[in-house]
Amino acid sequence: MNPSLSFWSVECPEGEPDLFVCLTCFDEVFRAKVPVEGCPGCGAIGAFEPFNIAAIKDWGTEDLIRKAEQQPLPPDSVPSANSNSVG
Repeated sequence: MNPSLSFWSVECPEGEPDLFVCLTCFDEVFRAKVPVEGCPGCGAIGAFEPFNIAAIKDWGTEDLIRKAEQQPLPPDSVPSANSNSVG
């Protein structure tokens, strides 16, 4: 992935799919964001649709599944150091 890409953030309610896959090339996936300039793989604009990881594992290629599994979790879903404290 090109580190200079700019993205639009996408709000994904809890429990809703948050992995956006390019439906033109089926080779790019991003978590809760889509590239502003279009798909870095094929250049398609507006071709991203949300899926959850289970759906991607049903029909995705090994490469797409690997990319989806490597997408970082959103900051608010990562447990904080204080989440285990008793208060």
